[in-house]
Amino acid sequence: MKKQFVVFVLFLAGFTVFAQTEAEKGMAAITIDAVKGQLEFLASDWTEGRAVGTKGEYIAADYIASMFQVYGIKPFGDEAVTTLSRRDMMAGARPKSGKTYFQNFSLIQYEPGEEQSFSVISNGMNSEKSVNFGFKTDFNVRTGVVGQNAKAPVVFVGYGFQNKEKGYDDFKNINLSGKIAVVMAGFPGHKDTASVAYKKFAPEGRRALFMLERSKSELLEKAGAIAIIQINPDVNPMLGWSQNQIYPVKGAHYEADKPLDSYYNTSMAMPTDSLTSNIPVFTVTPRLANEIISGTGINFAEFEKKAVEKMTPASRELPGKMIAFSTTVKSEIVKARNVVGYIEGEKKDEFIVVGGHYDHLGKYDGFIWNGADDNASGTVGVMTIAKAFMATGKKPEKSIIFAAWTGEEKGLFGSEYFVEQAQKKKMNIALNLNYDMIARDVERDTLKNMADMSYTKAYAGIEEITKKNLADYKINLDVSYRASERPSGGSDHAPFAAVGIPIFYFMAAMHPDYHQPSDELGKINWEKMTNIIRIGFLNTWEIANSDQYLQKETK
Repeated sequence: MKKQFVVFVLFLAGFTVFAQTEAEKGMAAITIDAVKGQLEFLASDWTEGRAVGTKGEYIAADYIASMFQVYGIKPFGDEAVTTLSRRDMMAGARPKSGKTYFQNFSLIQYEPGEEQSFSVISNGMNSEKSVNFGFKTDFNVRTGVVGQNAKAPVVFVGYGFQNKEKGYDDFKNINLSGKIAVVMAGFPGHKDTASVAYKKFAPEGRRALFMLERSKSELLEKAGAIAIIQINPDVNPMLGWSQNQIYPVKGAHYEADKPLDSYYNTSMAMPTDSLTSNIPVFTVTPRLANEIISGTGINFAEFEKKAVEKMTPASRELPGKMIAFSTTVKSEIVKARNVVGYIEGEKKDEFIVVGGHYDHLGKYDGFIWNGADDNASGTVGVMTIAKAFMATGKKPEKSIIFAAWTGEEKGLFGSEYFVEQAQKKKMNIALNLNYDMIARDVERDTLKNMADMSYTKAYAGIEEITKKNLADYKINLDVSYRASERPSGGSDHAPFAAVGIPIFYFMAAMHPDYHQPSDELGKINWEKMTNIIRIGFLNTWEIANSDQYLQKETK
């Protein structure tokens, strides 16, 4: 009887396993222990903050590739040929070629040189006056990729703000081609939160405000400007340029005799066949700014007042004014690499890309920016979804690419390079899932279960399947949904959305440890992170095997 009972129990256990769906098998592979095991190494001091092109980042890339291999994910990177010894060659062995887990490319790392010059030239009726200002006395410069010399007319472009849908455009009726743009920080009403202008034009969220200022340079360069002069009447940058450091510097996490070296001391650019992103951006003191507008009829305070009240631009060329500048640049080539693996589906040529950036800010003066949340968490999300797909035991209909991007912190370079190459190869990419910062809580998140999901507006099925899976699998997440026509912003979904590929993107929270050495493992919300990985897997698994929730709505 006892023997029969054991056999019966074993039969029931076998039936339970047999009855388990593929999705449930995948979900069983997504555990907090599996998440911790990966994140605790990826965000450890061994990887030294994973700054692009550094030894620590290469260690992280090797680790990600090795885990892909452990999980059974095939390589999807560059082709490589094996190197054989002379002895092997003599024995008759021949080199073999095959794909690797690495997609390699080069970046140009650059920073301003020691010599920079800036002059304001005023033309009167019978004279021409040139006022020459000092580098890091009255101006600083974020250079382009190469040094430049130029002398050009000046155009005041207000805030450099453009929102045609809401009826405001600082670029309307002005010609910026070959000219130097003077642009103010902010947007109409940015100083008065109670104003109609603020409520009408304010970007949503701190990151969106950052991206607004960042996008101004792109808009101005596209309009033909050859240089940008940034004006912020409320800030005098002189204090930041002082050379006599009397008292210790007190940062949020350190005290030292001088400021730490910083990831932000250098910029990066993707080499191209022609010069792009080469527009220098000058930060200037109030007295330099006032010299530029002297005698032109422009008054910064009056402009801001009218912008709030009337919400109308005041852009125009400044008569009798020119600016001459000279910039120098120090540069070098940095080798970078994405980590890319895949599962071949029944449809070999239709892909879903699951990605997140693995680079962070690096190590300086003994301090390590471990980037546990940003974005070791998202990278582990990608790795764990790869693990879950293999655990299903079923080949998906669509092929799935798993990618850990490099260069995000310097400008989305890894994802941009991948999309560029995919476009050249005419790859059919049906969807991109992006994970960025999926493991922390905002202060108001008292239940510690809040997350944001952005997605392409025309694909409402993405929100529908998310809500369905959260309910069906009882996943403890309070998700806020944000649909956009073409989602943009400072994360790796943007290059996909820019070429019309639908995306969905999870982020848990913006927090005070963002881009600080204190973004460490001890502050991770493991349950939330694991749940965001679970919903990402369920959505991707569903869409990988059915087109039901990936139907584009037409107006």
